[in-house]
Order: sequence, then C-alpha cells, then structure tokens
Amino acid sequence: QVHLVQSGGGSVQAGGSLRLSCAASGDTLSSYTMGWFRQARGKEREFVGYSNRVHGSTDYADSVKGRFIISRDNAKTTLYLDMNDLEPEDTARYYCAASWYDFARNVDHYGSWGRGTQISGSS
Repeated sequence: QVHLVQSGGGSVQAGGSLRLSCAASGDTLSSYTMGWFRQARGKEREFVGYSNRVHGSTDYADSVKGRFIISRDNAKTTLYLDMNDLEPEDTARYYCAASWYDFARNVDHYGSWGRGTQISGSS
C-alpha cells in the first residue's frame, strides 16, 4: 500500500499563493488517481481535486477551479497542489490521498491518506 507524506503549507494573506507536496513511497505513484481534500474546523472533509491515474487529467471542485492546480511528477513520485489567489475561506487542513478508481471525487474512494497540512488564509 502506498505511503503518503505531505509537506508545505502555512499561513498566507488573501491573494497569496502556496504549494503543497505529497511524496509517495511503497508503490508507484502512476498506479493511483491522486486526490486532494480539505477539512475546515467543524466541517466535513471535502473534495478539492484529483489527477486521474490513467490519463493524468484533472478535475476540481467549483470552489477552487481556476485558482488551484494539481500536477504530478511520477518520476519523483510526488503530487503537487498549487494554490493561487487564496481566500480566507480556503483555510483548512489539506490532505492528499490515493485511489484505485479512475475518477474519484468521494472520500470513500480513497484508501491511503497523508496526515494533512494546515493552510491558514487571512484577509
């Protein structure tokens, strides 16, 4: 089973940018659809986006579309989330996850999770 280790994150003012990384070990990154989720305090974990394992295509939640970009470097076994034009509403703990599904927007489709990293946006 793939093991995921996250890095990056922190605090940023509104309109700023951050990059999160998710390094995979124990299995080949290219075998998985890789997703990003976030969970704000007191709320359920929600879908942010994913990179499809077959085509490398991406899909995003409407709330981040046009601002966030998911990319992967299969050679480096690392997934990235570039977050631009951050808003206070983006404040949450962000998780990367791995799925055997080709198209996976649901938390239940993911079997391996990183430990999460906190993003705090301020106005």
